[in-house]
Amino acid sequence: MSFSMIAAIGKNRELGKDGKLLFRLPTDMKFFKDTTMGHKIVMGRKTWDSLPGKLPGREHYVVTRHPDDLPSGVEAVSDLQKFIAKWKDSDEEIFVIGGGMLYWEMMKDTDKLYLTEIDAEAEADTLFPEFKTEDFDRKVIKTGEENGLKYTIAEYTRK
Repeated sequence: MSFSMIAAIGKNRELGKDGKLLFRLPTDMKFFKDTTMGHKIVMGRKTWDSLPGKLPGREHYVVTRHPDDLPSGVEAVSDLQKFIAKWKDSDEEIFVIGGGMLYWEMMKDTDKLYLTEIDAEAEADTLFPEFKTEDFDRKVIKTGEENGLKYTIAEYTRK
């Protein structure tokens, strides 16, 4: 196990715009909470700033150059490569929750992707990185429609 990414993306890998998520589906939010609960989560500074605060039941790690700005109980990661090296061979599943830059930087070190694939396009300034689907086995966890948006929650496991 080790690093897993979790995200909701549009047809063209759209993630967000102006520091906000593009798609808010209650089923996706519940899946995110249930999947990451009890685990370590690592995120970039902009993702941390977009949260309402600490997410209950998870250990928070924030990649930042300004560790003094973080509240107690939130660990600063000043060297991403050291963080990756420390946890790469862990038996624990550690979730990368954003943003776009951190997804790009950690894709090669990621074993699993949990993607809510939304059948919609949106204007975005942040995209999920391209990845070779042939490098992963894809398993559909759930399909549905909410707020007029069709979605598929899929788990990709690196071969």
